[in-house]
Amino acid sequence: MKDLQQHKVNYLNQFKERTYGRNLLKSEDVFDAPSEECGIFGLYSDTDLDTFSLSQFGLFALQHRGQEACGISVMKNGKIVNVKDEGLVLDVYKNIREPETFMGNSAIGHTRYTTAGDKKKYNFQPFFAKNEYDQIILSIAHNGNLTNAEELKKELEAEGVVFKATSDSEVILRLIQKNLDLGLRGAIKATMEKIEGAYSVVGMTRNKFFAFRDFHGIRPLILGAIDEKTFVAASESVALDAVGAQYVRDILPGEIVYTSENEKGLKSFLVKENCEKRICAFEYIYFARPDSVLENINVHEIREKSGMKIWEQAPVEADIVIGVPDSGVPAAIGFSTASGIPFRPVLIKNRYIGRSFIVPTQEMRERIVNLKLNPILSEIKGKRVVIIDDSIVRGTTSKRLVKILKDAGVKEIHFRSVSPPIIAPCYLGIDTPSKDDLISANMSVEELRNYLGVDSLEFLSMDNLKVILGSSNHCFGCFTEEYPVPAGPNPDYTDE
Repeated sequence: MKDLQQHKVNYLNQFKERTYGRNLLKSEDVFDAPSEECGIFGLYSDTDLDTFSLSQFGLFALQHRGQEACGISVMKNGKIVNVKDEGLVLDVYKNIREPETFMGNSAIGHTRYTTAGDKKKYNFQPFFAKNEYDQIILSIAHNGNLTNAEELKKELEAEGVVFKATSDSEVILRLIQKNLDLGLRGAIKATMEKIEGAYSVVGMTRNKFFAFRDFHGIRPLILGAIDEKTFVAASESVALDAVGAQYVRDILPGEIVYTSENEKGLKSFLVKENCEKRICAFEYIYFARPDSVLENINVHEIREKSGMKIWEQAPVEADIVIGVPDSGVPAAIGFSTASGIPFRPVLIKNRYIGRSFIVPTQEMRERIVNLKLNPILSEIKGKRVVIIDDSIVRGTTSKRLVKILKDAGVKEIHFRSVSPPIIAPCYLGIDTPSKDDLISANMSVEELRNYLGVDSLEFLSMDNLKVILGSSNHCFGCFTEEYPVPAGPNPDYTDE
């Protein structure tokens, strides 16, 4: 038990020193894992501060939510400056030649994961709007997906609004810009009453900061404070930790927090009272860093409980338990705690590997798997192994992992997924394959067991997932095909 506690400590400590790698094996095939939405970060102070460094720290902590591009907007002396480019957070920041240009009293930033396959720079965030003097007057960063974006875009184009990007996030920007004569709060309220879907947004004008969240709170948005003059809003609490901010609370569904030009501090306004919380369940299962807290729920504890619960649901006799790094490890620890079967971190991950290799032949692509994950043979040869993973999406990655273990001489393989079967795509900010490509939508559990070539296969039940999360107040759309909001006429209109 002491060894298991030490494994838990070591597991969490590693994220203080490096970015969260999620499931490195799955990154080999972008279609075999839900691709994350994006990460957003914003801060505001009544006085000037090093927004260049603080925004860099905050976005670096959110790197796991998007690795395609990064950008920031900074409010400095009543002006907004912006930079955004393809690449990781540190790559983009190191190319900023004059950091002092990005030191002001407010900043917003974005880490982006391309879900629509369009990597053109005009789709990178933050987005901004200019006045007739070519000055930026408004900038936003958005995490989520609007389900009525195409319809709203057509309405705005009919009114003469010119769009420069293909992202639904620009629809939010143009609606706020259009309604600025109502005042900032009024413009955001009017925008929220028009848009549908999932959205968490941070933004700024030349003298104000704001953040708001959709009426179901589907995508996360956390509020923190560095001191009584400096406020932070971010996708996850780990970004607060990175800048030395204390957690205050989660921004409420349907809430706008904003600053006033004439008053100090942060104001709050609820566009709609008594909104039903429906935060995405997959944030806890897979997306969020394990050291994050969302809606007062510790992500690592949820993942550990999921392993304990699936042992109760589907016990099995075995010699060792292993977890697919990184996201499957806490659940494997929980499974070991509940079952008494020893947990062994025998899948060794190459922590220096970057984006996927580009190789021309299938034979060479197969070998990439062992570059990213390699087992300790002496620990598993001739053993009965339980392997714990967060989910099975298309199934190809799981099949390759099973092959790795069989080639290593494993006697039996018992596969446990600590999420229910994914049977439907997400229209609310996560890039999942179409239903035709979701293996659990097209195979029974027994058929999938045979396809993977494992001795047993079990998925966490929906009832047990709700028990672990402590309520049914979540979005379970990818498991149930029932969503908090309608999918809309064109759910593919997204580039978040």
